[in-house]
Amino acid sequence: MTFVIRAARADDLQHLYEMAKSTGGGFTNLPPDRKALIAKLDRAAEGFARTEETVGDDLFLFMLENTETGDVRGTCQIFSAVGLKGPFYSYRIGALTQHSEELGRTFRADILNLSTDMEGLSEVGGLFLHPGERSGGQGMLLARSRYLFIAKHRARFADKTFAELRGVIDEAGGSPFWDGVAGRFFGMSFQEADEFNAKYGNQFIADLMPKHPVYIAMLSEAARHVIGLPHPSGRAAMRMLEGEGFSWENYIDIFDGGPTMTARTDQIRSIREARDDMIVAIEDGLGDHKAGEKRLFANGQLGQFRAAYGWMDARDDGIAIDPDCARVLGVEPGQSLTHVARW
Repeated sequence: MTFVIRAARADDLQHLYEMAKSTGGGFTNLPPDRKALIAKLDRAAEGFARTEETVGDDLFLFMLENTETGDVRGTCQIFSAVGLKGPFYSYRIGALTQHSEELGRTFRADILNLSTDMEGLSEVGGLFLHPGERSGGQGMLLARSRYLFIAKHRARFADKTFAELRGVIDEAGGSPFWDGVAGRFFGMSFQEADEFNAKYGNQFIADLMPKHPVYIAMLSEAARHVIGLPHPSGRAAMRMLEGEGFSWENYIDIFDGGPTMTARTDQIRSIREARDDMIVAIEDGLGDHKAGEKRLFANGQLGQFRAAYGWMDARDDGIAIDPDCARVLGVEPGQSLTHVARW
């Protein structure tokens, strides 16, 4: 069974809608709303069509397709730069230390500060994989294909990249963090706020969110407990991000308190280790009896971008790849492929 990552098309709307309904909430980049998803597809089409090699307000949306059946089983996204047309908010966890001479004691208070520090950074997000495919390495294919796209279009992305991980959601679909912080000011449930943000953007946060710091000690125990924790389904994604060189620098999502991971774009492992080689042969037998090495390959620019796993054998003048990989990527000898080790 062979999967390929490809650029999203207008006829992927139903696929996206079905996946959006399966996320379980708190998935801002994939709202179960057809109008919002159509807008995403339109924006992605514009991004893939833009020819200027500069950082812009682009969204690149990708689909994971089973080439044998035509079924779409996953999706992921890249935002070239956030906050260019409106504020992008996060909470930054800071501290305030105060000393009392009379008591002879020093007090340290942890504080949530509303921040727009992520503005202008690139974002990787919107990753969803059908539950039935989560044991075959397709999640890593989805995640890492984004970095190969960035590597092939480096001038279109910022010097720093971040990823927001979904925070803890309770059994009722609510967020303990939202209930303990922003929910007290907005008069709306987490589900309502999350849906509104996915459809219309977060300007309402700028209008209503209090700008003063929030003392963590004053929050409920339930809210404090989930600060900086990923949703249980996102723990594997967090480990993958850490493997790529992302780290948590005390930034959290303002909705659910999930961690925001950051990395220098050029230091992301899949970008740093990616290389280009010429195809000199397409050979049967690669992958059999331990012949060759399994790699992640990418080919094509912008809307023609495709990524897939394949088998490779290094030669003095280039690389040999297996026929299935060549077919899926639509390549032949004489063309160049971007590739990185599978780990």
